Amino acid sequence: MASERLESTRQALREAMAQAERAAELARLLDAAQARIADAERAVGELRDVRERLAEAEERLAEARTAEAALRRELAEQRYQTEVARWKLSSVQVARWSRIGDAIKTGKSNPVRLARGLRGAARPAQRPAAPKRQPVPEPRDQARPAPPGAAFQATTSTRTLDGASFRLKPFRVPTGPNTRPHLTAAVVADPHAEALLRYEWRQTTGFTPRDFARVLAAEVPHLLLVESVTQGPWAEELREPGEGLRALLAWCAERGIRTVFWHTGGEVAELAAAAGLFEHIVTARTASVQEWGAVLATAEPQPGRRAPSLGLLPFAVQPRVHNPLPLASGRFDRVLSLEELLPGHLSYPDVLTSYRWPKAVDCPPGTETWRLAELAACGTPIGAPEGGEPDRRRAHAALRQAYASGTMTDKVDDLLDAVGLPSARPTLGISVIMLDRGDPERALALLTPQQGVVQLVLLSQSGDEEAAEEAERRARAVLDGHVGVVVRRADPGLTTGALLDRALDLCEGDLVAVMDARDSYGEHYLTDLARVFTFTTADIAGKAAYHAHLRDVGATVLRRPDAEYSYLPEVTGATLLGRRNVLRSLGFADLSEGWDEVLMRQCRTDGVKVFSADRYGYVCLRDHDADLLGSARLVEYGPAEPHALV
Repeated sequence: MASERLESTRQALREAMAQAERAAELARLLDAAQARIADAERAVGELRDVRERLAEAEERLAEARTAEAALRRELAEQRYQTEVARWKLSSVQVARWSRIGDAIKTGKSNPVRLARGLRGAARPAQRPAAPKRQPVPEPRDQARPAPPGAAFQATTSTRTLDGASFRLKPFRVPTGPNTRPHLTAAVVADPHAEALLRYEWRQTTGFTPRDFARVLAAEVPHLLLVESVTQGPWAEELREPGEGLRALLAWCAERGIRTVFWHTGGEVAELAAAAGLFEHIVTARTASVQEWGAVLATAEPQPGRRAPSLGLLPFAVQPRVHNPLPLASGRFDRVLSLEELLPGHLSYPDVLTSYRWPKAVDCPPGTETWRLAELAACGTPIGAPEGGEPDRRRAHAALRQAYASGTMTDKVDDLLDAVGLPSARPTLGISVIMLDRGDPERALALLTPQQGVVQLVLLSQSGDEEAAEEAERRARAVLDGHVGVVVRRADPGLTTGALLDRALDLCEGDLVAVMDARDSYGEHYLTDLARVFTFTTADIAGKAAYHAHLRDVGATVLRRPDAEYSYLPEVTGATLLGRRNVLRSLGFADLSEGWDEVLMRQCRTDGVKVFSADRYGYVCLRDHDADLLGSARLVEYGPAEPHALV
């Protein structure tokens, strides 16, 4: 019995010693961990100090560079002034009176030399060219970074057809701005997809599996979007998920960055492993949604991660690059096949140039829907035209349909909503100022089908205050509360310009349109005209090319058919659509006739850009206008609507 107690005591002592050893080991590990924590805290403190010193150094460097730039500008100005002084001296020296004076001075004691000198001085002498200011050169290591899109330009201007070469003036891809400046996206994409997305947010591209942490840390993105690219440093990572892709996604997970895999091509089975590492999967192909759903349903869920969501992100028209802005060299007077138009070696910026080149494109059956939409959005008729001439009205309807099917901006809205990021972006609501010309029912009939209108300011010429109140009640009933209504009786003692100026103060929309109830407007008039602000830098849009109908002779004419889609000095007043703040700064002249001409003249003086849109959607109706009849092209004797309203 005593031996059993002794053995039990020994066992207890051994366990106590083992526990003591474990406790000592834990204490040692705790001390080591605390030491490492202390070291880490010291390192963090040192890093913070380093960052502060780096920030101070960068601030001093920026100040030094600013001072250097100022000195460089001053030096360049001094050099320019020196060149100007030399030019003035040279100009004086070659002046005839100066040369005559020199001849008299040197030949006053020698008649022969005097005669020779005067004869030479009488000959005309070429004056030196005045110097020009040269741009201030920047040091190579301090050159300003190129704006977005600057490197994304056409690389070839030559096209070859049937052995003949044609030189084009390339379409210049715009460099900004973007739709959502508050949002940053890191994007891995082929040039086509990059062109569609680059204007939707601040976009970071060009990072690789080796340098993504350094590149993306400069501006941490809100979203990572990776396309199923077939070339570049990420292509192999997507076919067989590599360490670079896993590290990138882990880096994003640590920072709460949404991750999206975008399937635009390639076999689903080959991409499934890589796609499964992302939070969200979207596909550009509706036909592949079912296949992706089957893959996700059978995939083994990863520990601690939920299965990726599945959605659509199809290719769509990007207004900044798919628009009817023409090439400077004009269109080629031939119908081309799609193969002739787009040989395989063209980069995507070159494709954007080719889209605008032919008078029409004959596309084979099975052509991708997005390709047809991009062609149509560039204003290029699709299909061989009957009788040899393209159908401009059909091409305009196709352009409108391409935009109505949803732009890339609309598709990105859906994507951001799906991944839980704010899709908010500026929109352009329209306030319409309309003179009812004594017929408020006609004015309302013209306005009712228009889209994008947030407010109607109706200037009623239908009679007294009671008639104006009735017009307001009628307008509110017809517009059914969807549009704000303000009705003012048009004071007969005021000019049209004065009435418009007062109405402008009542407008609340981002854009302000001026419409005249004596004219005719198509149901898509404002939608088509407002589209200008998605692909130009204009502050005012309107129509310099338009149809008119003269009732006295029953003639329909087309004014300035060559004035479509271009920046021009003026547009007609009844088609005016401008940014409210710009119009307020300009104001309307106190005139009944010619107020629009004065406004356009003020735009030219102040450098306000004015853009002339398409010829459709508006008809100027007049009983008689000799100037218009003499300056426009006769279309036919008959109504204008079949030609003008599409």
